[in-house]
Amino acid sequence: MRQRLNQLWYGTRAPLALAPLAWVYAAVVAVRRRAYASGWFARGSPGVPVIVVGNLTVGGTGKTPLTVWLADELRTRGLRVGLLSRGYGRHEGAPRLVRADADWRAVGDEPLILARRSGCDTVVAADRLAGARLLAERGAQVIVADDGLQHLRLLRDCEVVVVDGARGFGNGRLLPAGPLREPLGALARADILVINGTATHPSLAGLEGALAMALRVGSAVPVGGGEPRALAAFAATPVHAVAGIGNPPRFFRELRAQGLEVREHPFADHHAFSAADLEFGDQLPVLMTEKDAVKCTAFALPRLWYVPVTADFGAADRQTLMTRVLAKISARAAGGGS
Repeated sequence: MRQRLNQLWYGTRAPLALAPLAWVYAAVVAVRRRAYASGWFARGSPGVPVIVVGNLTVGGTGKTPLTVWLADELRTRGLRVGLLSRGYGRHEGAPRLVRADADWRAVGDEPLILARRSGCDTVVAADRLAGARLLAERGAQVIVADDGLQHLRLLRDCEVVVVDGARGFGNGRLLPAGPLREPLGALARADILVINGTATHPSLAGLEGALAMALRVGSAVPVGGGEPRALAAFAATPVHAVAGIGNPPRFFRELRAQGLEVREHPFADHHAFSAADLEFGDQLPVLMTEKDAVKCTAFALPRLWYVPVTADFGAADRQTLMTRVLAKISARAAGGGS
């Protein structure tokens, strides 16, 4: 069902049978946004600048690597950064500080990566406003939220929308007829638009002002710990590629671009892996994403490796992005923010 929906959502045609449900969804989105805008639903600020990195579509677009990149850039400028996430799959909703040695089941897979890769205070919370306030209490001077574009209760000073260049906005329809969480008109509210990878999808034609981001793959790292190994070292034999992320084909393309012969094994986003999931009847290496690896350390075998990715920008786009973000932070400090 998931694969079938992705084919429909990211093709050029919308499933007509789902159109009435999409109209209902559109009405709910519009009423909800109007309720927050009019003050019927309360909104709040943690008292420090908030940058939200999000997307308009279901599935992975590269938000988490961009969040880590932004955190690093802001820290190099002397700012104390706090990171905020929902923590997909958590059973408790109260804000919780994520430690590098935390159990992924308690904090979520992506927040654990954020905490480990950034070194910043990272908080997970169903109520993003409560989580942001905890970060501010702990001394954060600026908060970067990984996802949360549609979490309107939290006031924000800057919205960064990330789009996958290969999948774009799909068929341009709202859920469940398409992949959109809200209408494309929401792009007008974005302060910064980032396209991850080459913009090849037809829905991105004519889109102006977008900045170009690339995800760079690093050396493979043993899931159980040890010395990294260059991806070229895996070219001698086929490899099993495992991806339980929002957009598995992107990971498979990245490995093939490194000259690897890939046997694909896509899983649902946030899949809770077991050892049996990684048994393929041979002893070939298994390469997975970092997001998958945090859930496989308990049964890590020598043939299990993960491939980290980092966000990267050209010099001009990097400067443009940071100039806009820092301007929003300065405006807040001067009393011009939310």
